[in-house]
Amino acid sequence: MTIESVRAFLAEHAPDLEVIEHDVSTATVPLAAIAHGCEPGQIAKTLSVRVGDRVVLVVARGDARLDNRKAKAALGAKPRMLGAEEVMELTGHPVGGVCPFGLATPLPVYCDVSLKAFDEVIPAAGSVNSSVRLTPDRLAALVGATWVDACQNASAPVEPAEA
Repeated sequence: MTIESVRAFLAEHAPDLEVIEHDVSTATVPLAAIAHGCEPGQIAKTLSVRVGDRVVLVVARGDARLDNRKAKAALGAKPRMLGAEEVMELTGHPVGGVCPFGLATPLPVYCDVSLKAFDEVIPAAGSVNSSVRLTPDRLAALVGATWVDACQNASAPVEPAEA
């Protein structure tokens, strides 16, 4: 899967969008923000989580964190992050390159309203050095995402996540 499945997905659904490949890693929000010359919030990170007995993807601004209370209300159960092997198996993308495009397994996608603070967001594109630029609304439309409010405000104090 990985970057080639993202290219195939975009060729079919959004041929005007281009996968951007970097010579440096964009596997973390800070690295991606440096590579793109933008603020960390503009990076659209894709979180792979288990909620109850199902796995979903939550796409949020790069500097936001899931809020346990809000996420439970929005998703129906407290989210728990998946391990790297399970992420790769289910999405087809490595941690650091996970995005909602070109998935190995169809998964429900939720876009956090935190993304709407930006005219353009930059999610990964299936590898640890690739990405794509698009509007938050287009991202959600392309993957049939549901908008939710599941994250802490970017400026809110960060509380430790429960184990």
